[in-house]
Amino acid sequence: MRVLRPGELGEGERERWRELRAATDAPRSPFMEPEFTAAVGRVRPRARVAVLYEGADPMGFLPYERGPLGQGRAIGLGVSDCQGAVLAPGVAVDAAELLRACSVSSLVFDNLESGQELFVPYAAEAHTTYVIDVEKGYGTYESELRVRSPKFLKTTLAKERRLGRQAGPVRFVFDERDPAALRVLMRWKSAQYRRTGRRDRFAREWIALLVGRLAETRAAQCTGTLSVLYAGDRPVAAHFGLRSASVLACWFPAYDPGFAKYSPGLVLHLRMAEAAADEGIGLLDMGRGPAAYKDSLKTGDRTVHEGAVTLPGVGAALHWLGREPARRAHGFVRAHPRVASLASRTLKGAARLRRP
Repeated sequence: MRVLRPGELGEGERERWRELRAATDAPRSPFMEPEFTAAVGRVRPRARVAVLYEGADPMGFLPYERGPLGQGRAIGLGVSDCQGAVLAPGVAVDAAELLRACSVSSLVFDNLESGQELFVPYAAEAHTTYVIDVEKGYGTYESELRVRSPKFLKTTLAKERRLGRQAGPVRFVFDERDPAALRVLMRWKSAQYRRTGRRDRFAREWIALLVGRLAETRAAQCTGTLSVLYAGDRPVAAHFGLRSASVLACWFPAYDPGFAKYSPGLVLHLRMAEAAADEGIGLLDMGRGPAAYKDSLKTGDRTVHEGAVTLPGVGAALHWLGREPARRAHGFVRAHPRVASLASRTLKGAARLRRP
C-alpha cells in the first residue's frame, strides 16, 4: 500500500479508481470520484489517498484527511454527502490494519455510503437521505407528483406563473457559467445560515475555495453545476452542486428572501429535475436531514451512516472526547420533535439578537 497526496495520483491510478467505482452497484455519486478528492486536496493540505495494490495493480482507494494529532476523517468531512472506500470486488481489508497503514488512530465519517462493508459495522447512527428519481423522465415524475402531492404541485406551478407575471419572464439555466451568479448564491446561503442560527459554512475559507475549484471542474463523472432561476434578468433562486453522468448531488440551494412568496426554491428544484432528466441523469440526491421541501419533492430515500473506526489507545479517547458528546446530543434532539422545534426556535432567536 502507498499513501499519496491527491495531486500525486497518476492518470492511470485515477482511471483505475473510476473503473472500480463504475463496477459497483452504488449510484455514481460525484463525491466518490477522484476529481472531488483532488479538489479537496488543493485546499486541505492534510488530504491523502491510500492506494491498495495486488501486485502492481491498484485494487482500492481510500481518500481521507489526517489531523494534527493523527486523527483521520473522511475526505471533505462536513461538506461531502457521500463517503467511503473504492475497492475492487472481493478485496478483503482489515479496517484496523488500514488505519495503522494510514498512520491515523481513527477515521470519522458522517455520510458513509450504504453498502460500505468495510466501515458500516462501525456506524453509530443511520440517517435518511432523500432522492428524486427521474430515470423514467420528468413527465413521469410530474405525473407521480400529481397523484402523491397534487396540492403541492398545483400551488408551486401557480406561483411560478405568478412570478413570471409580476417580476418578469421566468428563465432557468441548468449550467450557469457566470461567476457573479455563484457569488450571489454564496451571499444568499451565508445570510440563510446566519438567519437560522447555523454556522456559516462559507465563512470557512477552505469551503469557499473548494466550491470555487469545483465550479471550474468539468469531468465526465464530476462536474460542478450552478443552476439559476431568473425572473427577468434578476436571479431569484440558485443551487450549486455536483453531477456525474447519472447523479445530481444537490448541495447548496438558496433563494432571494424578497421573492419568498413565490417559493422560488421549490420552482428551482422542479426545473432542476426536468433539466437533469433531459441530460440523462436519473437521480437527484437531496442529502440527509429532514425538510418540508424534501418531503414534497422526494420519490424515495436511501441510507447513509455516521460513526468512526478507532484504534485502542489515546486516539480513541481523543475521538470520544472530541465528537461523541456532541453527536449524542444531536441524536437526542433529532429523536424528540418537540425538543428539535424548541432548539430551532432558540437558534433563530439567537441569530436575530446577533444582527446589528
